[in-house]
Amino acid sequence: MHSAPTKPSAPSRRDLLAGLGLAAAAPLVLGAAPRRAPRDQPSRPAVQGGRTVLLRGASLVLTMDPALGSGPLGAVGNADVLMRDGAVAAVGPALRTPPGTWVVEVPGRLVMPGFVDTHNHLWQAAIRGGCTDRDLFGWFRGCTDPQRGRLTPAALHSIVRLAALDAVQSGVTTLVDWVDIFSYDLIESYVRALAGTGLRFTYAMYPPAPDAVLLTKVKRELVDPVPLASFQVATHAARAAESHNRAHWEAAQELGVMLNSHVLERPEQRGDDPVGVLTDIGAMGPRLLINHAVHLTDAEIAAVAEHDVRAAHCPLSNMRLASGIMRLSDLAGRGVKVGLGLDGGTNDSSDFHALMKAAVGLQRVRTTRAEVFPQVPDVLRMATLGGAEVLGVADRVGSLTPGKRADVVVVDPAALNFAPRFDWVGQIVFNGRPENVEAVFVDGRALKLGGRLVDVDTQRVVREAEAAAHRLRTA
Repeated sequence: MHSAPTKPSAPSRRDLLAGLGLAAAAPLVLGAAPRRAPRDQPSRPAVQGGRTVLLRGASLVLTMDPALGSGPLGAVGNADVLMRDGAVAAVGPALRTPPGTWVVEVPGRLVMPGFVDTHNHLWQAAIRGGCTDRDLFGWFRGCTDPQRGRLTPAALHSIVRLAALDAVQSGVTTLVDWVDIFSYDLIESYVRALAGTGLRFTYAMYPPAPDAVLLTKVKRELVDPVPLASFQVATHAARAAESHNRAHWEAAQELGVMLNSHVLERPEQRGDDPVGVLTDIGAMGPRLLINHAVHLTDAEIAAVAEHDVRAAHCPLSNMRLASGIMRLSDLAGRGVKVGLGLDGGTNDSSDFHALMKAAVGLQRVRTTRAEVFPQVPDVLRMATLGGAEVLGVADRVGSLTPGKRADVVVVDPAALNFAPRFDWVGQIVFNGRPENVEAVFVDGRALKLGGRLVDVDTQRVVREAEAAAHRLRTA
């Protein structure tokens, strides 16, 4: 949280606009790390703002498009990625550089689509590390319920901004935030904090009562005006709340958005019959996203697959809360589209590499078979294009297919935790950490460069979130 006074501040967009271009890095050669710009001399483009950017000379590009490279991940060696007007324009070796292009030299790096987080609760960053000896219900009683009632717009803004920026610096470019914050002034502060980060986000709003007027107002007045934002209606499927669930589904249909529900996170929720409720209200289908889905029966897995219901897998949170292990390999075997979710405070950080590793490892533990789904290519796809498919936005994000929006991350493997090179694709999952994410672009705009967030005073963000969390705890 504190650093030496000589540490440079993060580059501002004004600095970037005034810069003279990124210093070229030397090519990666066997036995030597690539030379990089020092941390106190951040990359400075001549033209910034997402118009035309060329990532030049990447050692490996994973496009996640098998038609654009080799293998299931669309791997291309020694390639460039051109972004124009916020979209991917081309991927390939030695691309032509259009006039006025900001050229970013990336030899020795990996380039891939940004991570898609299909389930989060960013406001829970206020209680990170809390209630570590509790299960789901103990977490509610001891951590979330007491804090939620104390939230103020200012405190909420500081905490959500911290958590969203943590996601950005970890390589997340799209996230879904399931939010049970109720008053309009709090919702406004929440959306404003998210919009200010530059992330592509979905605000999944849970109204405690079936309030279609408030849902419509929030969508039209707060979410729709944000170019990178979208909306979902959130619910808790349960027999005791079936009338609310039905109203939420009707509102989602009227607004033309997905319904997003927690389902069978704990075995005690079997009595709620959430899948039966969702079936009875007519919500089973591709516009339904279910989170956790840990304790589905064979019949429920078959029903989810038959109706093309989408699912979010939150392995680290499920471990933390002793909720169990999702039958991910069984769901995938039936063709169910599953993405990965960080799930807020009980994920403890926004480390998507750890999330992928846990998703692989838990299925091996559950089945005692190393060859079980997901393998490394499977989990990388789940973290990117698979997550986009879950959200119904795979036509826009999730791969580096030309024409899609330019949500791109640059990974630097020349680090103590990552090197030496053996199998870079496997190392992304098993060795990677957020500090290896050197650059993040969303819609072609740089949100992280040279390993640091752009135009963000990180120390101030942390100070303000600390103060906000302290006020909540002592209120």
